[in-house]
Amino acid sequence: MWDQIVDHARREAPRECCGVIVGPAGEFRELHELTNTYESVDFYEPEPNLLFQVYREADARGWEFSAIYHSHPVSVAYPSQRDVEHAGWPDSVYIICSLEKPETHYLRAFTIVDGEIAELKIELT
Repeated sequence: MWDQIVDHARREAPRECCGVIVGPAGEFRELHELTNTYESVDFYEPEPNLLFQVYREADARGWEFSAIYHSHPVSVAYPSQRDVEHAGWPDSVYIICSLEKPETHYLRAFTIVDGEIAELKIELT
């Protein structure tokens, strides 16, 4: 899924990409690219109908949003103040893909709960 996120970020640049990864609690099974409806390059706003459809399908399977990802095309992979203010899924992991230096893209993962940011270690398996 790492490569899928990076590919999505590159295709959408200079706008931010966004998507979700769903699965049983604590598992990352399926990646779903979403459409960013935000008109500028410094934030993302998932298309609400598609977001709800993915949520409904995951819920029907007893799955959850394990991770929510987006890109920072020209900045570091760290939650912005706006990212923190809009972090509405406290049980999800937030993954940010930075293309600040496109040849050395990188991903970082965080939890965001009640405005508090904690970085998580990403282990590729």
